[in-house]
Amino acid sequence: MKFVRWFLGRIILLLDFIFTPRSKKRPEDAQQKLDEQTAQLKLYQFQACPFCVKVRRAIKREGLKIETRDAKNNAQFRQELAEQGGKIKVPCLRIEQGSNVQWLYESSDIVSYLEKLEKAA
Repeated sequence: MKFVRWFLGRIILLLDFIFTPRSKKRPEDAQQKLDEQTAQLKLYQFQACPFCVKVRRAIKREGLKIETRDAKNNAQFRQELAEQGGKIKVPCLRIEQGSNVQWLYESSDIVSYLEKLEKAA
């Protein structure tokens, strides 16, 4: 079973690489404003998780700059996700707004949040 998961993960990554979406082009000042908004966002993810791929593709499509954190291979990120987020479940978007930190799970919710960010900018 582990081999099947590994093999399917590699297929997902290959297809993601081949069919990578193009980023939106926007004026430099609008892009800079959006970059400032997304500077406090962190995406906890597993590289070959199909739901994480969905979120990363949305990030690429929207032209956003969001730090990705590999919670599978990095023990520190995995521990942060468990202790601060409450569970080890990916994808998870960490949203910092001043001293307030929100953890957003579910790929569809994350994609919706990112699309609203882009529209607000």
